Amino acid sequence: MKQSLQLRLGQSLTMTPQLQQAIRLLQLSTLELSTEIQEALDSNMMLEAVDETTSSNESSTDNNQSNTDKDTVSENSTNEASGSDVENLDSKLNEDQTIPDDLAVDTVWEDIYDSMSHLPTASSAPADSGEKEVISVTGESLQQHLDWQRELTPFSKTDSIIAQAIIDSINDDGFLAASIEDIHQGLVGEYEIELDEVAAVLRQIQNFDPPGVAARDLKESLQLQLEQLDDTVDDLQHAKLLIENHFEQLANRDYTQIMRQMKLSEPELKDVIALVQSLNPRPGSHITDSNPEYIVPDVIVTKKKDKWVVELNPDAAPKIRINNHYASLIKQVNNSSDNTYMKNHLQEARWFIKSLQSRNETLLKVSTSIVNRQVGFLEHGEEAMKALVLHDIAEEVDMHESTISRVTTKKYMHTPRGIFELKYFFSSHVSTTSGGECSATAIRALLKKLIAAENHSKPLSDSKLADILADQGIKVARRTVAKYRESLSIPSSNERKQLT
Repeated sequence: MKQSLQLRLGQSLTMTPQLQQAIRLLQLSTLELSTEIQEALDSNMMLEAVDETTSSNESSTDNNQSNTDKDTVSENSTNEASGSDVENLDSKLNEDQTIPDDLAVDTVWEDIYDSMSHLPTASSAPADSGEKEVISVTGESLQQHLDWQRELTPFSKTDSIIAQAIIDSINDDGFLAASIEDIHQGLVGEYEIELDEVAAVLRQIQNFDPPGVAARDLKESLQLQLEQLDDTVDDLQHAKLLIENHFEQLANRDYTQIMRQMKLSEPELKDVIALVQSLNPRPGSHITDSNPEYIVPDVIVTKKKDKWVVELNPDAAPKIRINNHYASLIKQVNNSSDNTYMKNHLQEARWFIKSLQSRNETLLKVSTSIVNRQVGFLEHGEEAMKALVLHDIAEEVDMHESTISRVTTKKYMHTPRGIFELKYFFSSHVSTTSGGECSATAIRALLKKLIAAENHSKPLSDSKLADILADQGIKVARRTVAKYRESLSIPSSNERKQLT
């Protein structure tokens, strides 16, 4: 084959490190972004966090103010204390405040720094200062709660071992996940224990808090909870008989047979069922060692002068900027390796800040587009939600659908109707008889409204719900109604049946 030289022209997309960093930051959640920013602050000396109490005119004398403004992600902080005030305070604190070399063993801080008493302390801070103490509370698990009660119970050594094995077999809902036979088999190899001993210890643990714990099924849990109620509770005996003899009929909502067999009127049975429904079907669920997780919204939507305004949450992520002091040292460093090192850090810091700015601008642009299309939801609720797909927003903001997907994943919007993930505003649509479209979210809201207003003694079936929606011009199949109902965690019509 003859070799030859050819000249070709072409275009290709290259993923530069800067572009990769911008894409990675774009898909991070608020918590992940805060961690990423903190790591950047720890590894890059050219970056510094912007203190909220820093004076807004602190760097007003800097000749490179315009360049600094471009490198700062956040807004300027409010003017709270000038540099001269800080210097005066430092000099006042350092005046005649030298610590002696030798101190008596009973010396306290106030003996030497007695002038510190005039400064405001945490206890003397104004009540309306806006500062709140953050208290970290670590809960205890269900097993720890039961172990604590086991240690207070006068068990013998053998019974304590059995009790520990039983507690280890209780799941997070408070039910015994293993049979007493299995627990016995797990202990009989090391200890001489009879099956009756395991059953006896189990009965003792079933008297522990929370009521109904260590039950082997729901029926036994309800019975244990009823046993621990005061005898003066109304309808208690009827409730015990209902669970003992008619549990299956109650589960199937066969109220007619229950009333006939227990010889109760409908109002009387309704009161008995109300008592049973006040019990906890998962007795261990309210005891957990996990701390609550709070959502920090990325975007805040408010209505100002009859217009919906979209703003980025200023507290969503730490605010950073270029450290002017270290940046100015580049020109003063003579060593070439040190100079190159500092220049590389400065360039990386500027790239990082630019990526953050790009993330914020993209998030704000996409959120504004979503709000403009979902004004009906903000004004009237879920029933006014419009059908929306990623392509619609991508076309409006002139971005790729993959970018919109990254922006809307794990990002939250705070609205007067609550906090919602940006993905919540996207949904498929169903055609209407008038030729329009109705979003799946709006249909689910209509189903919830119809079911809430139904006759509880004769609940609406999925077919009937589909017919009602068809009368309103929404074409939905029965299986689609069932899918939407299940997504709302609404039981079927048979399970929703109640006494009037």
